[in-house]
Amino acid sequence: MAKQFIYPFTFGDKSKSDLLGGKGANLAEMVQMGLPVPPGFTITTDACREYLTTGNVPAQLDDQINTALSNLEKIVEKKFGDAKNPLLVSVRSGAKHSMPGMMETVLNVGITPEVADAMAKSSGNEKFAWDSYRRFIDMFGRIVCDLPDETVHALEAVQLEKMKVKVIADLPAQSLKELAQELIKAIEKHTKKPFPTKPIDHLTQSIEAVFKSWNSERAQLYRRRERIPSDLGTAVNIQSMVFGNLSDDSGTGVAFTRDPATGEKGSYGDYLDRAQGEDVVAGIRNTMSLVDMSKKEPVVHAELEQLMKRLEDHYRDLCDIEFTVERGKLWILQTRVGK
Repeated sequence: MAKQFIYPFTFGDKSKSDLLGGKGANLAEMVQMGLPVPPGFTITTDACREYLTTGNVPAQLDDQINTALSNLEKIVEKKFGDAKNPLLVSVRSGAKHSMPGMMETVLNVGITPEVADAMAKSSGNEKFAWDSYRRFIDMFGRIVCDLPDETVHALEAVQLEKMKVKVIADLPAQSLKELAQELIKAIEKHTKKPFPTKPIDHLTQSIEAVFKSWNSERAQLYRRRERIPSDLGTAVNIQSMVFGNLSDDSGTGVAFTRDPATGEKGSYGDYLDRAQGEDVVAGIRNTMSLVDMSKKEPVVHAELEQLMKRLEDHYRDLCDIEFTVERGKLWILQTRVGK
């Protein structure tokens, strides 16, 4: 009988970190608690270990990915790769032991120029759509295709100079579109191959890149320092996207249920409106504190405070939480016991 390598977030709980990785196990736990977690599925550490041993993705994984995607499409009532009603997903690593900043993430997988066009029309926000596309090409280029950071920064600098602005967030939609096209040309030059156009290829290549990142030089050094065994492998979490860069009442943030330095009670963290993913920690724009967020988004902030208390009471420890707000709705993307 074929080995099961994929489980929906509705399977398991925090005790399953050997199989689902820390992130996947905590997502399952939060689903059991009834928290607002975007639906998705976890590819197990077993799949990664097989990849690390053989150098190949397990033979049955493609079929299992297709089945899991099909189930996810039914839940969210969207279709992966479909321009009219697109399902986009994030691909995130999640080892048993937390390895902050060591492993890889690719956001907005499933987006194509056709999907971006449709998103521009359906959201009434052309800049949001092409920013999401540009982000995907950037991450796919760096993480999957090993495009050097300096190449990306040089291409960004050209557009910033052209439009006389300082940060990517201030570029208009057309410049973001041009930047994505320039990044694709750079990726093709770097890999000496045509850029893949099918969303399913983007997904499978992103998953393989996460498996591969387990043995990156950075990850190996971190594991040696933290005395984490090298044969554990990482799980991969495929989660339906929610968009913090969609509108003025959207954003993304990180929150701690106590001061991470002293353990003092209270809520600490950062929030950035009209932002996505890594923007908060990237330091490109100034974040606001959760206190300032409470003035801007009082209803969402109150709900966040309530969920933070529930998580700390549940885990009986300081919790480190990543969240996204999409058009005033709060989503919890992950939690872990804080370091």
